[in-house]
Amino acid sequence: MSKHAAPGRRRASAPAPAPRPRNGQTSGRRRAETKNHTLGDTAQKVAITAATSGLILTVAIPTTAAVSEPVQELQSVAVEAPVVSADPEATVSFERAALSSKFDPEAKLRHVVVASGSEVSAGAAKGTLAKPLAADLVETSGFGYRVSPITGTAGEMHRGQDFSAACGTDVTAAASGTVTFSGWHAYGGGNRVVVDHGNGVETTYNHMSSLAVAVGATVERGDLVGASGTTGASTGCHLHFEVMVNGEVVDPLGWL
Repeated sequence: MSKHAAPGRRRASAPAPAPRPRNGQTSGRRRAETKNHTLGDTAQKVAITAATSGLILTVAIPTTAAVSEPVQELQSVAVEAPVVSADPEATVSFERAALSSKFDPEAKLRHVVVASGSEVSAGAAKGTLAKPLAADLVETSGFGYRVSPITGTAGEMHRGQDFSAACGTDVTAAASGTVTFSGWHAYGGGNRVVVDHGNGVETTYNHMSSLAVAVGATVERGDLVGASGTTGASTGCHLHFEVMVNGEVVDPLGWL
């Protein structure tokens, strides 16, 4: 057979060369494929590691959805403040009547709880009695055992509290009550007044120069009962003031 092509046949043409890539399209695609392949392998390894360690992977897929409605800008609205007028001569008080209260020593005295004998719960009686002198109290000889200023004997029980007061100074009731004694006290008290305040509480006022009340009289806190002096077993003008609970003397300073 002849090496030449038979008449009437055309020689097969060579395949057309592939178009050359423009601007490095082929090389860029290969790099992208290689990168995606590498990222895919890495993601697969991370997923396998997470699965074996019990972790759960959450993939956040960004959205490209557009906002359907535009956000309207908020506008500030100016509100005109109301005009308040008041009488310039009016008296304004900020006291809240529902929360205000005043200490009532008489009510507290009525509710003092006496446990037994002369025992009173700590602090329960403090402030229940008013001072028996209008001026500031000046304490001299206190309640308790002392050396007697009359005999000089140690261990004398001083049954009350002495307050310095010039003779003739007004002596007033420490609380409301009923006078149960008014007269001379034969055991050293001189001119003496006893007021019963109820609930087992009594007060006595001793060595007075004069008496202003009689037995059976009702007195209020601050009422005059006499004038200070130095009658009875006394060495000078003063007031000997006592507080008794169920007949037993207690320290008056715990009640004033």
